[in-house]
Amino acid sequence: MTVERIEADLIGPLSIPAGVLYGVHTRRAELNFDVSGMRLKDYPELVQSMAMVKKAAALANFDLGLLSEEKCRVICEACDDLIDAKEIDDNFPVDMMQGGAGTSTNMNVNEVVTNIALRKLGANVGDYTKLHPNDHVNLSQSTNDVYPTALRLTILKACEGLVASQVDLRDAFRAKAREYRTALKIGRTQLQDAVPMTVGQEFEAFAELIDEDVDQVYSASRLLKEVNLGGSAIGTSINVPSGFPNVACGHLSRISGLQVISARNLIEATSDTGGFVSFSGVLKRIAVKLTKICNDLRLLSSGPRGGLGEIRLPPVQAGSSIMPGKVNPVIPEMMNQIGFQVIGNDLTVTMAASAGQLQLNAMEPVIVLNILQSMRMLSRGMEIFKVRCVDGIEVDVDRCKALLDQSLVLATPLATIVGYSKAAALSKKALIENRALRDVVEEDGTLTIGEIERVFDHAAGFADTSLAPSAQGI
Repeated sequence: MTVERIEADLIGPLSIPAGVLYGVHTRRAELNFDVSGMRLKDYPELVQSMAMVKKAAALANFDLGLLSEEKCRVICEACDDLIDAKEIDDNFPVDMMQGGAGTSTNMNVNEVVTNIALRKLGANVGDYTKLHPNDHVNLSQSTNDVYPTALRLTILKACEGLVASQVDLRDAFRAKAREYRTALKIGRTQLQDAVPMTVGQEFEAFAELIDEDVDQVYSASRLLKEVNLGGSAIGTSINVPSGFPNVACGHLSRISGLQVISARNLIEATSDTGGFVSFSGVLKRIAVKLTKICNDLRLLSSGPRGGLGEIRLPPVQAGSSIMPGKVNPVIPEMMNQIGFQVIGNDLTVTMAASAGQLQLNAMEPVIVLNILQSMRMLSRGMEIFKVRCVDGIEVDVDRCKALLDQSLVLATPLATIVGYSKAAALSKKALIENRALRDVVEEDGTLTIGEIERVFDHAAGFADTSLAPSAQGI
C-alpha cells in the first residue's frame, strides 16, 4: 500500500503523504514554517475566503475566454466544497506565521482545489497534466492580489459576529441600567467621592461606551471593501486580461455576499495595508474600553466587606486554593487579559504594516493572524462576559445609599447656595468631626429648613434623569 507520493518543484523532488490533497509547495512550507502551531486549517474562514476568490477568478477567466467550460466547472465545484467547509481538515497544514507574503497559503489552496477538481474529473491526485495549480487555478492571479483580497473578505465576514457580541453586551448593560434606574450612589473622580448619581446612569455609560464602537467597526470595515484583485504581482496587472479586475470583483461580490470594488490604483492597493491598520485600531479601541469597564466592575465589587462592595458579581468558581470562601472577579479578569492581548496585537499589526517595502508588504501573514485572533477573542470574550458576569450582576442598594449618606458629595449643590468657600469649610468640618454633612449644615444655621431640604433631597432628582440611549439598535 502506497503511503506517499513524489512531487517535484524547482528545488527538487519531495515525498508527500499519499492521502492528502495538497502538493509539493504546501509540503515545503509545512516543513519550513513549523513555528507557531497555528495552522491554516485552524482558520477555516480564511480558507473559505480564498476559495471564494479562486471561484470568482475561474468564472472571470471563463467569461474572458481563458478557461474552458469543463475546467471552470470543476474548479468552481472544488471551491464550493471548501466554501462549504469540506476537505479542510488535514489538507491545510501551512503555518499562519510564514514568509513569502502569503504565497504558501495561496499555493496550499491552489493545490487542494486542483486535486479536488482532479477527482471530480476521474483523474489521479497529483496528475497536473489534466489540471494545474498554477496554470489553471491560479490563472490571471498572483498571491499578491489574491491573498490580501481574501484577508479582507475574512475580516469583513468576521465583523458580523463581532458586532453581534457588542450589541448583546451593550443591551445587557442597558437592561441593568433600567433595573437600577433609581438606585442612588456616589459618583467618583480620581477614586475620590465626587457627586451623586444613579447606578442606572453608571451602567448606561458602560452601554454607551460599547455602542459607540459598533459604528466604528462598520466605518473601518468599509475601507476593506476596496480590493486589488486583478493587480497581479505589483498592481500593473501583468499576465491579466483586460477587464479582469471588474469582472472578477463582480463575481466575488455575488459569491461572498459582500460588495467589493476594484481599487482605483492597483499599484497603491497592492503595497498599502492602511485599511488593516485602521481596523486593528478599532479593535484596540474596543479592547481599551472593555478593560476600563472591567476595571470599574472589579473596583465596585471589591470586598465583599473590606472594599466598595456596591455590586455583587455572580460567583462562577472558587477563588483560592488556600483561602476558604474567597470568590474572585475572574470573568472581568479574563476580559482584561483579552484586552491586553488585543492591544499587543495592534502593535504587531502596526509594526508589520510599517515594514512594507516598495511594491509589496511581505508581512501580511502576521497582520491577518493578529487581527483574526483579536476578533475571535473579543467576540467570544464578550459573549462569556455578558452571560457569566453582566447578566448576573446584583447591586447592593442599601450599601450604595449608606455610602452616599455618609459622604460629602452634596457639598457640590450646597455651593450653589452658600458659595464654594463656605461649602468647603462646612465639608471640612464634617470630615474632621466625622459627622454627616447635613448635621453640620443644620447646626451652622445659615440655611433655612427649605433650603436644606432642597440641597439634601436634591439627590432624588438624579433618579429622574432619563436614560435615553443615543443609539437605537444598529
